[in-house]
Amino acid sequence: MQLRYAFRLYPDTAQAAALARAFGCARVVFNDALRTREEARAAGLAFPTAGSLSKQLITEAKQTVERCWLGEVSAVVLQQSLRDVEAAYRNFFASLRGERKGPKLRAPRFKSRKDNRQSIRFTANARWSITASGKLNLPKVGAVKVKWSRTLPAQPSSVTVIKDAAGRYFASFVIDTDPGADAARMPDTDQAVGIDLGLTHFAVLSDGTKIDSPRFLRRAEKKLKKAQRELSRKQKGSRNRDKARLKVARAHVQVTDARREFHHQLSTQLIRDNQAIGVEDLAVKGLARTRLARSVHDAGWSAFVDMLEYKAARYGRTLVKVGRFEPTSQVCSQCRVKDGPKPLHIREWTCAACGAVHDRDHNAAKNVKTAAGLAVSACGAQVRPGPVLAQHDEAGSHGFSPEPRAA
Repeated sequence: MQLRYAFRLYPDTAQAAALARAFGCARVVFNDALRTREEARAAGLAFPTAGSLSKQLITEAKQTVERCWLGEVSAVVLQQSLRDVEAAYRNFFASLRGERKGPKLRAPRFKSRKDNRQSIRFTANARWSITASGKLNLPKVGAVKVKWSRTLPAQPSSVTVIKDAAGRYFASFVIDTDPGADAARMPDTDQAVGIDLGLTHFAVLSDGTKIDSPRFLRRAEKKLKKAQRELSRKQKGSRNRDKARLKVARAHVQVTDARREFHHQLSTQLIRDNQAIGVEDLAVKGLARTRLARSVHDAGWSAFVDMLEYKAARYGRTLVKVGRFEPTSQVCSQCRVKDGPKPLHIREWTCAACGAVHDRDHNAAKNVKTAAGLAVSACGAQVRPGPVLAQHDEAGSHGFSPEPRAA
């Protein structure tokens, strides 16, 4: 399995300017390639090949007065930008044909210099390296200081430099993991658990454990509102507005990082302690359109389940998703009699058939475990789900969370 390990970068003033040039050149090449393809489509011509685009938009463009500054950055960065255009079109057409899972993708769009997130990618042929002093040496940028939160388990195949909305820089390395080392880190166990995700408690386990919801967004609302009010009062285009925008972005990333850290710690603990895990496949998009939308987004159930999924695949665990229409809150976990739907304010109920008194969430967690087929001990279960695609956000760094993401 491929994982991404991200580490915080601290470029000096000159290096930050060099990275800004690289971000800008990569964006220009991306937009030029997109424009060339759209013009060919409008004229009814075949799409130009990657080789012709590289020759026209990079090699020949460097000889012109309008694009001579493309030579100030590494050519690998520009080539990778062309590959990003190819991948964007390939995914778009696969989505149109129904060959790609998930929601339909839109056609590639032009990148703006005002985008809050910028990134460039260096592959092995760019000759980037990690120096003896622990700095990241990037071509035409220099040796950038890195905050190493751990050692890399293997030689990376590429590195992506990212600048986020809060002005922070990160280096994301792609690593091939060692299955033997992963198996040694997480030995087999004979435990299985069902998980009921909620808002009152973030998760209730079938063994009765209740994990409180941290409500990171709710706790930071006052600070966020104040920062947003200050931003709205600043004149557009002014430097004070840029400073206020950074303040708002930093407040938001603090919430995001804290939530991701919580998700990583909890998912790692559950994967370590249990050989098999059952979880309900919630309709998050539907719940996000109700009056509970803010609390649903604050909980981040989808991100948490995604973490469970790729960690289960990495460490040889079994993750079973129970259908969202399974009546886990309506069935008695002891006698299996369906007692009908109940309003959300009812947190305890008594089974009319057997007289058992149930905590609503604990009963649902036990029903999730049963519906997932995990009521019997899962000792020896070695079901390995399919590979998990890379996540949009990258974790596993200083300032992020301690677990890497699947790539």
